[in-house]
Amino acid sequence: MKKSTLIYLSVPASIVILATGAAISAQDKYTVKVPGGLAFSEFRGYEDWAVIAISENGGKFAAIMGNPAMIDAYRQGIPDNGKPFPDGARMAKVHWNPKIQATYPGQPKVPGAQHDVDFMVKDSKRFADSGGWGWAAFEYDAASDTFRPATTADSPPQENDAKCGFACHTVVQKRDYVFTEYGKR
Repeated sequence: MKKSTLIYLSVPASIVILATGAAISAQDKYTVKVPGGLAFSEFRGYEDWAVIAISENGGKFAAIMGNPAMIDAYRQGIPDNGKPFPDGARMAKVHWNPKIQATYPGQPKVPGAQHDVDFMVKDSKRFADSGGWGWAAFEYDAASDTFRPATTADSPPQENDAKCGFACHTVVQKRDYVFTEYGKR
């Protein structure tokens, strides 16, 4: 083969190899798991769940979403009616660092870089000793576009088990351990 033909063929092959390597090295967030706790994969599709509410706390914006079982329970009046959420109800809370849109009218604060994502799942058998709920928190690293389980060094500190949220949530025991109120529509 001629040298120019080899170069011509090697450039596309190099691009395919580089693209494949980048795809392989990119993290599949659904493989991340809190040691001894919940897996990210237990919340597959959370990005498309309905919004329960939004919040601002500790300088972070959050969207709190629920799977269909969670949304149906809220619509039935749970937890305000004193009933517990059903097994299978799931929540996801995505936190962002706020940023100011200086060129927009009124210079609103909007979500900037993602900070973390927290999960809750109701499973009264699996989590009988933590109010029937399991929790997980995953910190996000924008530079590498990856998640890692939160640790005791993070804020708030997280233990490496599915009960990491139980201590904080006991103050809302009468609301079946759920802080979030369903926003009226």
